[in-house]
Formats: sequence, structure tokens, C-alpha cells
Amino acid sequence: MKQPLIAVTMGDAAGIGPEIILKTFANTAFIAEHPSFAIGDAGALRRQARALRLDLEIREIHSVADVASRPGALDVLRAPRANALPEDLPIGAVNAAAGQAAFEAIRTAIDLAVRGEIAGICTAPIHKEALAAAHVPYPGHTEMLADLSGTRDYAMMLVNPTLRTILVTVHCSMLDAISKLSVEAELRIIRLAYRAMRDLGIERPRVAVAGLNPHAGEGGLFGREDLDIIAPAIQLARNEGIEASGPWPGDTVFMNARRGRFDIVVAQYHDQGLIPVKLAGVEDGVNITVGLPFVRTSPDHGTAFDIAGRGIADPASLQIALQTAHQFARSRANHSSIIGA
Repeated sequence: MKQPLIAVTMGDAAGIGPEIILKTFANTAFIAEHPSFAIGDAGALRRQARALRLDLEIREIHSVADVASRPGALDVLRAPRANALPEDLPIGAVNAAAGQAAFEAIRTAIDLAVRGEIAGICTAPIHKEALAAAHVPYPGHTEMLADLSGTRDYAMMLVNPTLRTILVTVHCSMLDAISKLSVEAELRIIRLAYRAMRDLGIERPRVAVAGLNPHAGEGGLFGREDLDIIAPAIQLARNEGIEASGPWPGDTVFMNARRGRFDIVVAQYHDQGLIPVKLAGVEDGVNITVGLPFVRTSPDHGTAFDIAGRGIADPASLQIALQTAHQFARSRANHSSIIGA
């Protein structure tokens, strides 16, 4: 079967994105197994490659048809609406030009993915302040991806080698998280979890739903959200043929998932889902946006301005994210299934 083609967006050029991309593409054995190219600024990548003393050919291309994806070279597609980054771009600092270039790379990647020219996107880290400085009307990747692809039903999923979790609520206060819970919201995320696991090749996904309150509410003693909101959504999902269960106590459900009892855990709020994943190691974590009409993955770390330009950034998380993108793309092609359909 023909390997899927994945685009890697450069991220914020003032951060570690260019460095981890270059180190990834310098790994010839890895790239031979994972056909990919970059979208970004070829000049900035060449300057970084020289600073890192990497023997890697940076080849600027003009269309996806020009991608060779051969070991020892990095094909770079320039975003049509992007200006060239200045040679003296400050590294490790917020810069509007870097924010704008990062946005244009992502916008170009989304256009290519929606048109079916690529199977998916792996995004290097961006910086929210740099986006704001460039007057980009999105706070981060997820909002860009959903809006520019016309997606309304989406969610954040985090995976590592031993655990998968998907979030009902994400970046909001605990009070807001509780107020946003509803039977409809729970059911939507359970469905997305099920479809994501199907796209990963799991025929009968086992979806565990974590409770909100201690001991999943202890029969209503510690709050009724688990009884009145989460449990009914689980039953509706089961009526649809989804192997969903719970609500399970949040302090044990992730342990049981690691032991192989469940394929994915639906977490009710940000820290409930992210702490177990990150405890296993940020370098192994991958952020996946489910619900999009294409695959999107990202390393589970930020721009790391504090070490940018020092040549010590670890590309492991980007490589795992790129590997995961290829895995999802191959599986989705095999199963003829679209997340969120």
C-alpha cells in the first residue's frame, strides 16, 4: 500500500520547531519509513541547519507534486501568503513575524489536507503571544484547525505508548468545566473516542468514562453529576452499539486503562486527563485533534523559548507525533472511515 504523505508545519521559528524538524529529517531511516515534507520558511531552516552543522539538503518546492521525501533532504513548501522571515529574527523571543509565518504554514497545510493532497498534518509548536502580536484571530492550533476546515464536532485526545485519553472540557476553569457538562456533550465525546479508536484499527473499542466527582459521586453522596449527566450519556452510547462503560472513579480508571482493560478514557476536565498522560513522560506524549476530516498530531510540548537556538532540543516527541500521524492515516485509509463523520 502507498504510504500516506504528511506535512509538518514549522511552528514558531523563534522556538525549537525548526530544530526538532531538522533533527527528525536528518534521521534518514525514520524518514524512509514516514514520507513527509515541511511547510514553512526554507531560509530559516537553512540557517538553523548550518548552526546545527547538519548535513541535510534543504530543498524549496512549489507544490505537493514536487515532494520527493528522500533521506538526506528536507522538502520545504513555502506558504503562498507568507513573507520571508528576516535573517536576524530573534531566537527565543515573541515576534510578530514568526507568529504570522507560523499561522500561514498552518493555513496552507489545512488547505492541502481539505483538498486531499496530503493525508494529514503534524504541527510543530506555536506561541500564543506571537500569534496575538501578529493579530492572528485564533488562540491556538485547535481553533484554527476546526474553523478553517469547517469542523464543528472535535476534541483533544492525548496518547502515549500506554494510555489514550480524550477530554470533554479543555481550557477553562473548574467552575466552567462543570457548567459545560451535559448529556449531549458527554455523548459527543464518547462517539468521537469510539470513532478515533476505530480509525486506529481497533474493531470493538472499549471506551471508559471517568466520573467527575470522587468515587464517581458515590451514588450521589458527593454530587449528582455522575448520576444525572454522565451515566445517561453512557447508556445512550451503549444503545448505539458503543462499548462504553462507567462512570469510573477518576483515581483508578487510568490505572486500569494502562493495564489493558480499556482502549481509551473519556476525561471530564483538562487536568484529569493530562496528568496521567504527562506523568509517563512528555517526550512520549502526542496531541491529536479528533473530529477533523484529516489527521492532525502534535508533540505534547511547547516552543521552549528557554532552550531555543542552543542545539539541545530533543526531537523524540515530534518523531512520535509524526509516526502516529502516519499510523492513523494508514489505518483510516484501510478502514475507509473519517473521524467525526
